Amino acid sequence: MKKIINFSLLIGMILYFASCSIKEKAISDVLVVTDTAGFVKYKTKADMQAQYEGMYTLLQGNDGLERWNADYLVFNETHADNAYRGATDAELTQMEQQKQNGINKNIERDWTSFYNLVNAANRIINNVDSVPDPALSLAERKQWKAEALIYRSMVYFDMVRMWGAVPLVLLEPPAITSKNLVEVYPLYYPARDSVTKVYKQIIQDLNTGLADAPAIDPSNKFVFSKTVANALLAKVYAELPVRDYAKVITYCTAVEQDVSILEANYADLFAVNDAGTDVKVRNSSESIFEINFSGGGNWNTWLYGRDWTDPASKYDWAKWLTPSRDLVAAFDKAKDVVRKNATVTYGVVTWSNEYPSANYPFMYKCRSKYNSVIKIRLADIFLLKAEAYVNQNDLATATSYVNKIRTRAKLPDLDATATSSKANMLDAVLNERRLELAFEGHRWFDLVRYGKVMDVLKSLNSRDPGRLAMDQVNENSILLPLPQSQIEINPRLVQNPGY
Repeated sequence: MKKIINFSLLIGMILYFASCSIKEKAISDVLVVTDTAGFVKYKTKADMQAQYEGMYTLLQGNDGLERWNADYLVFNETHADNAYRGATDAELTQMEQQKQNGINKNIERDWTSFYNLVNAANRIINNVDSVPDPALSLAERKQWKAEALIYRSMVYFDMVRMWGAVPLVLLEPPAITSKNLVEVYPLYYPARDSVTKVYKQIIQDLNTGLADAPAIDPSNKFVFSKTVANALLAKVYAELPVRDYAKVITYCTAVEQDVSILEANYADLFAVNDAGTDVKVRNSSESIFEINFSGGGNWNTWLYGRDWTDPASKYDWAKWLTPSRDLVAAFDKAKDVVRKNATVTYGVVTWSNEYPSANYPFMYKCRSKYNSVIKIRLADIFLLKAEAYVNQNDLATATSYVNKIRTRAKLPDLDATATSSKANMLDAVLNERRLELAFEGHRWFDLVRYGKVMDVLKSLNSRDPGRLAMDQVNENSILLPLPQSQIEINPRLVQNPGY
């Protein structure tokens, strides 16, 4: 029986050849040639526009939200010190205890989901120029490809920080025939590309995308704009494999030329309106990239707490991202009432897994089905720029950027102890990032970038009595394991050390 290859599943959906020898007869009954030289995949503007719009829709769908966003937050917050597992699922428990492994089903689904996003971008990048319909203008072709390149870069940036070396899938492979098997086989079963190569591709795609991406639209931040590309370049150049603090400052400055004003009230970034019918602010003055749900549909609210626009909504299970005692203590130590109240809320529940049932905390930054998923905002860029200035020994300028964030949070300027040395300032910036960006998917990556994972986590069990007993963290547990199922299917994949 003939089966057509579905490349949207990417790695591992064609026949696994158990032996080293590949015989033509072995594949003749399972593959159908559906492609020929010069084949045009999308013939009309409408065909390509469906792909372009679908690329964005993938980021809004329930399946995508849980996998590329919610699981991502669990990795960054629960795997670090900001949250407990919440629900007692084995996959979440592993993350809290630093016991993740290659058969964790969440890690497996995330790998596949990330590559589904890559494929969505590739369909535009590889096909938009060949659409014969003159109704698709040259300007549209350039812009759509630019947005897809920035989109793909964002995905790979998350992946390389989560898994390290990952396969760079940049092309849509043709159907396999007996004549092209040797050439095409590696496209279906790719090996891991080095971290250096992945970062080089990310930077190349972002710089290419910058040329034709649209300017940021204040009324719609759900677009891969030039400003998003500049923000991603700033974040990329802060990472150790390509670290260049001068470039971090340059790209942060480019972002500030487009988005320069913090939202006046921190709580408004996440609040619902007084009528309880929608969010209070969408596409805020400081937003750079956010996934909008103006018609509702942000399914994440079900995972994190209750929907404050729905009177019938309640805390009916333990949810994800239960705020840790260590995070609450960090807010209290800083006397940071504004950001604590916007980040953590309390409810009465019927269970007491991690706190007394009468006063149980929940993540509070996704309060309704109308809330945006805020991926990049100006406060992140300000603090990243401060980090770069500290590392260039310009503590005064770094302090000025941190104090902008603190002023909005109604906190005093950094004291003389914090600003007295490079080491103290780096600690101050890292702590400010924790309080400002909690539950937005930064904490683990921040600890790794600062070289603080071991220092912060080795004493976590002793200072946080509510956390499950953790395995000792070492260099091999910085990265996630590759899904074991993918390794079994693809003989060219090699597992990360320690798993």
